[in-house]
Amino acid sequence: MTDVHNKATRSYNMSQIKGKDTKPEILVRKYLHSKGFRYRLHVKTLPGKPDLVLTKYRTAIFINGCFWHGHSNCRYFVVPKTRTNWWLEKINKNIDNDNNAIAALHQQGWKVIIIWECELKKTKMANLFEQLIEKIKN
Repeated sequence: MTDVHNKATRSYNMSQIKGKDTKPEILVRKYLHSKGFRYRLHVKTLPGKPDLVLTKYRTAIFINGCFWHGHSNCRYFVVPKTRTNWWLEKINKNIDNDNNAIAALHQQGWKVIIIWECELKKTKMANLFEQLIEKIKN
């Protein structure tokens, strides 16, 4: 199956995908800030550049998109039908990078929390936020 967009349109669409300040990330940031937590964003000195770093609690939080980070058994992770091998290679590399960053953070004594994009849907969000606070404080 061929792409439904021409090369210029596809390139533009892909260029609009953000890596920082995404809607799921902003949701978590607003919630944590409203509960009195203070954090740093995208700390370059830590492995994997975590989305949020709570230094006081020695906790790094990654907010992962289900597609880009290959969330298994998730309905939002669907492998594209075009250039399948290329996409699988890219997503598997992202998964490897994530695992390496998490291992390095654990080795440095950091607690790591991963929040998936699908967990931030309205039906699951309240439960996630309650668990998030517990994970940070414990």
